[in-house]
Amino acid sequence: MMNYLIRSKKLVTVSHLGTLIHGAMVIENGKIAEIGRFESLKEKFPDLDVIDCSEYVITPSLVDCHTHLLEFAPTSLYPVTPETHFAAGKAILFQALAAGITALGEQICGHPLCDFSKEDYQKAVLDLPLDVSFATTSISIGFENLAHFTAITQSRGVTQYDLSDPVLVQMIAHESDYPGENIFINATPANFTVKEVPRAGEIIYNLKELKKIVKIYHQAGKQIGAHVAGEEGINLALEAGIDVLHHAHGITDEQIDIAAKQGVAIVATPMGGTHLQPNSPEEILKFVQKNIPVSISTDSYLPPYLKTSWLPFQDQALKGPDVLMLIAEPAMQLLKKHHYDENEILALLTDNPAKLLGKGNTFGRLEPGLDANFLAAEGIPGLEITEIDQIKNVFYKGVKVIDRK
Repeated sequence: MMNYLIRSKKLVTVSHLGTLIHGAMVIENGKIAEIGRFESLKEKFPDLDVIDCSEYVITPSLVDCHTHLLEFAPTSLYPVTPETHFAAGKAILFQALAAGITALGEQICGHPLCDFSKEDYQKAVLDLPLDVSFATTSISIGFENLAHFTAITQSRGVTQYDLSDPVLVQMIAHESDYPGENIFINATPANFTVKEVPRAGEIIYNLKELKKIVKIYHQAGKQIGAHVAGEEGINLALEAGIDVLHHAHGITDEQIDIAAKQGVAIVATPMGGTHLQPNSPEEILKFVQKNIPVSISTDSYLPPYLKTSWLPFQDQALKGPDVLMLIAEPAMQLLKKHHYDENEILALLTDNPAKLLGKGNTFGRLEPGLDANFLAAEGIPGLEITEIDQIKNVFYKGVKVIDRK
């Protein structure tokens, strides 16, 4: 069905149109053509087939802008070889799709067991109903002997000195689609146990090196994002002119003010991802109150940080994109208590990450001209529902790709 009219109990657009009770959309050739009340659109387009979702809430589909599903997750979750790596990767991506996610921001960091290029990853997703953007990065892992890799050098490790090499930095910047974890200001624990990564959190760069790297990205017309946590590391990021802080765990109120003044975006990861306690609901509220563009992401696959009041997990089993709504809910509920509109709140899982990926004019909201990427669910994702079974249909470019009815 190329062209149709779809009706809802409630349409949450995350746009200037706000929420429409008994709202509907005209879908033409994979795009949203018109939005309005069902009765008026039915009268205007009497010949269009109708998809009846009048028992469900329709919202934009979800965007997880910080994941490691294609490079690190297959080797972490499955006994893969290079020959079966992408078979596992596609299975993982399908799980994300089934969880209501139709757009991903993937990090390509370089992996000791994988010699795949960005082009290899791009080919792997070509036939999937997903929009995947790739951030090419370097990475420092906090083993006893720090390990450094890059998207360009793939499985060949590099030295700490190489991470600031202008030629290598230019190559990484040139390949990157969006400001993901382009550099790791702190060594990462990745998804290893604490004992395996005793140097997680160690600062890798000095201010002079960071300023040179930022300049290379900006001269290439690119924004730069950084994995960063802790007051010292965040100070370095802000002073160097980093555009997007990924994690920013341990950020101070003063640093939040500086980030707001500098127009810095933040990708909050309430499940973990650094050596420090992850972003709390109260911290995410502060970001929003300061008008910082904030996205909530999973950084999956990841073991959840156990010592928090907002995560429900009882063990450190690796968690994936299927928990995006669950880990976002505490912050989203807190925003609701502070009288934020449901459209503003849902933007943290839809419009804000879409804009971070550079795709804000393509998806992330429901408005005419954008791709018809949307969900029909029992409630608003992350605000009223957290279980993926409560998402009944997922549409990608107007095509129903998940059906739980």
